[in-house]
Amino acid sequence: MEFTNPLVYGVPVFLGMILLELTYSKTHGQKDLYQWKDLTSSLLLGIGSAVLGALVKTIAVILIFNFVYEIFNPVVDGVRMNIFGYESFGYAWYVWILCMLADDFTYYWFHRQNHMVRFFWAAHIVHHSSDNFNLGTAIRNGWFTILYKPFFYVWIVMIGFPPEMLVVCLGIEALWQFQLHSQYIPKLGIFEKFINTHTMHQVHHARNLEYMDKNHGGILNIFDRIFGTWKEYDENIDIEYGVSTPPNSYNLWVILSHEYKNIWEDTKKSRNWRHKFMYVFGPPGWSHDGSTKTVKEMQKELMESQKLKPAATVVRKKSVIEKGVAVEN
Repeated sequence: MEFTNPLVYGVPVFLGMILLELTYSKTHGQKDLYQWKDLTSSLLLGIGSAVLGALVKTIAVILIFNFVYEIFNPVVDGVRMNIFGYESFGYAWYVWILCMLADDFTYYWFHRQNHMVRFFWAAHIVHHSSDNFNLGTAIRNGWFTILYKPFFYVWIVMIGFPPEMLVVCLGIEALWQFQLHSQYIPKLGIFEKFINTHTMHQVHHARNLEYMDKNHGGILNIFDRIFGTWKEYDENIDIEYGVSTPPNSYNLWVILSHEYKNIWEDTKKSRNWRHKFMYVFGPPGWSHDGSTKTVKEMQKELMESQKLKPAATVVRKKSVIEKGVAVEN
């Protein structure tokens, strides 16, 4: 059975929605939501990603997904059976739901590892490299991510889901992810309990320390909640978008490659091969000498400083009171 990837219809919709949001922002007092050079870079990166993605996804489906599916789900006496002894999944409506859940679970871990492993982050940082958060940013995708992404999802066809079903689910996931990149959608009430919403994705794109490496979910936010990476949007915090090591350029090649260059420079800091390995595959910010710190380390320090501040204040007030000096609360 063959299905059309929903992204085929999504591309013109994407461009139309970007134009609509761009026009609305320029005519309704938010002229700085889009910056022309930044938008141009995002559009060109998106076009390149779409072209390369079409080629890689075709190869992935033909050479990887189909190949693995046939090995793990051979036809036995006219029935496609999984090697673990059960009949491979068909196309019933509940199978689609299960496949979508498997896709969303995989997206969470794929996305999270793009933030946790520096070599993956070097590819994914392209998407976060803009200081703007808008629908144009949604198509600002790295070109190298698609080279390893299929390997995160291959387990889904291994256990019996048809490759074409997985491709459709991947397309649905991408459609949802696109529309999340808008500041015009407020909190969505009860849906916030289980859906990854626009405000949650604003948190994900923030470079505010308390927000970094949070909300990796695709359609659902339940995996963020389960695995400790969920963070609620706080209207009292002024969000700053972008990354701590920006490319500082609108040149496509600089945007695509600047973090790889940073990794190369960091590997030269130590002759120890374990250190070199960690600079490539450890978390972003890791250093052998503590000169730079990971997000977890910085967030831990932030939490400790916040815990210490009230205690320090209490001690100070007690000390002053003991000296007989009036303290103003």
